[in-house]
Amino acid sequence: MKPEPRKNRIERALSVFADVHAGEAAGVLLLTLNAFLLLAGYYLLKTAREALILTQGGAEVKSYSSAGQALILLVLIPLYGAFASRMNRKRLITATMLFFMSHLAVFYVLGLRGMREGVVYFLWVGVFNVFVISQFWAFANDLYTEAQGKRLFPIIGFGSSLGAWLGAQAASRISHFFTPYALMLSAEGLFAICVALVLIVNNRESKRAEGERAKDASAPLGTEGGFELVFRDWYLLLIAALIVVLNIVNTSGEFLLGKLVVSQAVSQFGAGAETAVSRQRFIGEFYGQFFSWVNLIGLALQMFFVSRIFRHIGVRGAVFILPSIALASYTILLVAPVLALVRALKILENGTDYSIQNTTRQALFLPTSRVAKYKAKAAIDTFFMRGGDVLQAGITYLGTQLSFRLSDFAAVNVVLTLVWLGIAFCIYREHRRRTDLAVAPAPAVVRELPGLTAEVTA
Repeated sequence: MKPEPRKNRIERALSVFADVHAGEAAGVLLLTLNAFLLLAGYYLLKTAREALILTQGGAEVKSYSSAGQALILLVLIPLYGAFASRMNRKRLITATMLFFMSHLAVFYVLGLRGMREGVVYFLWVGVFNVFVISQFWAFANDLYTEAQGKRLFPIIGFGSSLGAWLGAQAASRISHFFTPYALMLSAEGLFAICVALVLIVNNRESKRAEGERAKDASAPLGTEGGFELVFRDWYLLLIAALIVVLNIVNTSGEFLLGKLVVSQAVSQFGAGAETAVSRQRFIGEFYGQFFSWVNLIGLALQMFFVSRIFRHIGVRGAVFILPSIALASYTILLVAPVLALVRALKILENGTDYSIQNTTRQALFLPTSRVAKYKAKAAIDTFFMRGGDVLQAGITYLGTQLSFRLSDFAAVNVVLTLVWLGIAFCIYREHRRRTDLAVAPAPAVVRELPGLTAEVTA
């Protein structure tokens, strides 16, 4: 019997946080670095987005602009699917990254010339974020088996959480001295490194892969479209429904927070044009600090809890954690919608979302087909996520027309979290069915022989 390869020092050290096997450390650390840089860059862009959209439009415009992203994605997803069908994973990921990176230079130049691009930039960041991050996790899903993903995704998720936290910290400090456009330029450099890391990891893991997984590295994806895959698979449709409801609840919470932040800025500096820069800096600093706390909490949860949660209650058990927290949070907000409390509860909710929930959501795709990992996942993480924004924008509009108070919006979120828990239960059952089928032994074929009955594994 061939002995198991021995772990090196790095692999033994990583095993404190997750079960890393011999030979896996280099690949997972490179992916973790990629996730770190990707999220750090995104939070630079996200902080710039908040400052621009809230000073050039307000919380309502921010909410309505989210709906426009879904319309863009309705066109973009089929185009992406057709493009992906002709590309292998290396070319697909690098081409997509370079496509989005080219736009940042345009925003930078136009912004310095005084263009009011807050709404357009908000739309772009929303599309960029969901597409690029979805594609990164599809790449990780494609590299690893389901068993490996359950073990290693918590470490990769740690890179995301750390990058988000440090990116938010850096954005908070840069916002105090520079315009949002400096944040865009900084993110551009980080994304260039991410492209290089994808190439390195792909080449390394392709050489280590065996059998069908080795062929997958250079093979183009199937011809099925992302929407087609989602609507013909009950499991994928459940994940899509989960993403829609999750995003309605989360975006509604962001709306509540944005309203209170703008109100505080106006109260402190006034509403005149002459104080616009002061309000912009106040909002930029507030969100930089807010994102820092969110991601510090997310980092701690990712580092010490996610792998243990997966080990003890599994991926499907973890789907209940965030909706349970959200239900408690918005129930409390029904009676106390004040800035300090909303800020604290949103930090807890978002921190859990960006750590436990995010890693769980990515791991839900492990038992799906390869084409589903790229195309169906892209459709779910982009269109269906922004579809939640469309519905939330409708709730915001209707609530504004009916003169809803903040506590009324919180009540709507309480109802939606109950729906969310119901969807989580359905996913739990379907995930268990799929994984049980995957590990079940082949059925026994009973053959009648003279004098005895023999069972032969088919």
